[in-house]
Amino acid sequence: MIRQILHGIAVSAGIAIGRAYFLARQDEKAMVRRKIPVDGVEQEITRLMRALESTRREMEETARRIPPELKDQAGIIAAHLMICRDPKLVQTALNHVRERHFSAEWALREAVADIARAFSLIDDVYIRERVQDVRAVADRVTGHLQGRVAARLPEGEACILLARDLTPADTLELSPKRFCSFATEEGGRTAHTGILARSLQIPAVVGVSGLEESVSDGDLVVVDGLKGLLLVNPEQKILAAYEAMQHSFTAFQEQIRLRSSLPAEMPDGVRIAVRGNIETPDEAEAVTAAGGEGIGLYRTEFGFISRTSVPKEEELYEEYAALASKMAPHKVTLRTLDVGADKMLWAQRALEEANPALGLRAIRYCLRHQDIFRSQLRAILRASVHGSIALMFPMISGLRELRQAKAVLNEVKQELETSLVPFDRNTPLGIMIELPSAVMTADALAREVDFFSIGTNDLIQYSLGIDRGNRHVSHLYQPLHPAVVRSIKHVADMAHKEGIPVSVCGEMASDPYCLPILLGMGIDEVSMAPQAIPGIKHIIRNIDLDECRELLYQAHSAATSETVNRILKQALSRRFPRELPFYVSMLDAEE
Repeated sequence: MIRQILHGIAVSAGIAIGRAYFLARQDEKAMVRRKIPVDGVEQEITRLMRALESTRREMEETARRIPPELKDQAGIIAAHLMICRDPKLVQTALNHVRERHFSAEWALREAVADIARAFSLIDDVYIRERVQDVRAVADRVTGHLQGRVAARLPEGEACILLARDLTPADTLELSPKRFCSFATEEGGRTAHTGILARSLQIPAVVGVSGLEESVSDGDLVVVDGLKGLLLVNPEQKILAAYEAMQHSFTAFQEQIRLRSSLPAEMPDGVRIAVRGNIETPDEAEAVTAAGGEGIGLYRTEFGFISRTSVPKEEELYEEYAALASKMAPHKVTLRTLDVGADKMLWAQRALEEANPALGLRAIRYCLRHQDIFRSQLRAILRASVHGSIALMFPMISGLRELRQAKAVLNEVKQELETSLVPFDRNTPLGIMIELPSAVMTADALAREVDFFSIGTNDLIQYSLGIDRGNRHVSHLYQPLHPAVVRSIKHVADMAHKEGIPVSVCGEMASDPYCLPILLGMGIDEVSMAPQAIPGIKHIIRNIDLDECRELLYQAHSAATSETVNRILKQALSRRFPRELPFYVSMLDAEE
């Protein structure tokens, strides 16, 4: 019996202990680079098309029987169906069979690799990790090609499900009640695997290298969804410690859930708005259930990238109006389209850009393609009468760009007024601060808008020149780097000088070590994934503003991120000795 500790990425907090079973192991013999004779090409094409059709039928059946606990995953299943029907994926695979005489399995693998190379050039981590959806669909098709049989989980016990990757369709076929946790080889922090685990409220670790080689069906494993570990056949002493930790975590979660509806008010009376980050209207219920006070970031691009044509204004209006009505009277902040031509729709031709991450994307793309931009702005403004809506522009680099976007917005307002279409003329306008240039000109920008929202994920990457999705340099991604701390404080100071509120909607907002620094800066709002809301509200209710200001002073004076991290870990571990072990922190990745 081999004992091992495997490292991955924690995407859903908690501790799970149980017997491991693989969803379906990859048939490595069938996944070699195999060529077929010329006279076998048509037969191989038929195999591939039949496997694609079987996969489509399978997912359509799954979509028809989505249970209530997974209804917010319907959009993901719909997106996977679109991928399965995508002409680009299918045609590329068919070309590899016809022109290079590859087997159907290898042709599909090459087609996915072609798409993955295009996705690798995308700067936005969330969008970039959507390539995992393409791989997940391809894996299901390959399963049909290989005649792969899904795992039969034993009756009477909740198992830990292991897989190369996992989709909502996979879990539905097995029933979520049959497993208590899962771990996968693929995936990142923002992949749908993590979203799925958080929807089910079960511990999960993704990106575990060597999973298939290291674990056998029936092995006793511990999934540590706090530190991102998978322990295989642990010693009794370690197992007992994890059992105690599991009990404590469950009790803590129940405690903070019971108090999640209470306001996030610090002991000295300072109140912070805590909102949710979502990408589909269905997720709004999770925000409300967690005690969130509205939506701090609605990623409108999901309604564009999950389909094969540009959505019409009426479709967008219905989507935004339904969300505003559902969340009323709480505020919903809609971020306008944050995509580029290289990551938009499968049906659109990508621009030939050497570096799409620094190219025509976000507000730049919208200003170039004003038909799409105007349609979305009209939909947002029309929806504003159904609740409390704010809109914000992403990736603003300076005053000129902001004024260009505002000019388009004002023209759209004039059109609506002329047409007697009702809308809220006082809809607040904000911008995302995620570029160093926006930080340095924050004083001028603050005089032009109603609020700031700091996107710390992109701000850190652009400020430090670090792609945290790149395993070679991800250890250099430091959210508490002195340059980052000073940038955020400068933005907050400039916003407050002009009398406008400032929020943080990146992962720093839900990190227990980063949060006190943000509070010390006077950040007015924080928004995060719904499942993080109860714990963050708990910390806010139990820490003084003066204490946060002192920690900020020490962090702002430090010369290195290591010093800042050490100061915060020592201080907060004393302040929250029982709570902090139950939180997932970006700072833990360096250890």
